[in-house]
Amino acid sequence: MKLQTIYDILNEISPFSLQEEWDNSGVNVGDFESEISKIYISLDLDERVLDEVDENSLIITHHPLIFRAIKKVIPNRFSTKLLIKMIQKNISHIAMHTNFDKTHLNEYFAKRVLGFCGESEEFIFYADVDMNFLELVEYVKKRMNLENLRVVKAKEKIKKIAITTGAGMSLLDMIKADCFLTGDIKYHEAMDAKIRGINLIDITHYHSEKYFVDCLYEILDNKIDIEVIKTNSDDPFNLI
Repeated sequence: MKLQTIYDILNEISPFSLQEEWDNSGVNVGDFESEISKIYISLDLDERVLDEVDENSLIITHHPLIFRAIKKVIPNRFSTKLLIKMIQKNISHIAMHTNFDKTHLNEYFAKRVLGFCGESEEFIFYADVDMNFLELVEYVKKRMNLENLRVVKAKEKIKKIAITTGAGMSLLDMIKADCFLTGDIKYHEAMDAKIRGINLIDITHYHSEKYFVDCLYEILDNKIDIEVIKTNSDDPFNLI
């Protein structure tokens, strides 16, 4: 199957035109005329994933490999080291980032993983709840299978929640909820949210977006004539 054919299918599922201006979704590596033998789906690219992938394959990830212009291709930086290995193995790469956040991932995570009912407004999913804050925290921990979560408590009673997978604190001015669930929360962002009366639950970048693999795999089922394989990059962080 040609890369162009696969790209067209993905574009129908989640149009690349929906991506943010700063994003780099779409083909990061590859020739549209290339013949693809297998497709792998992963949150990110890392060395372990690339070692597992067969030659002449396509990797579809959530995050782009290339965000900024590359001026030197030498194996001492994340993107260029992986790029060299991809070229050697003739591996193509398509990213589905902010376009897929808007059309699928936030809603998939909120509904399928956390079990909430609600509606999406681009990057933000809203749901009505009736929980005490600690009750909500324990519920989220159980649904995500995590032992610990960083939280900011500004109020006790939670009536409405907002959810953004990945890193969503830049959206704080838009949040109209008692509690915001997102990842990569910084110290001063936490202080800001608390003074506004908005509780925070840090669902982490990796653990809120790793479900990209399952989400896209389910959508591609019966749409692609070649083998589609689920894999996933490793969380770069460890708790000790």
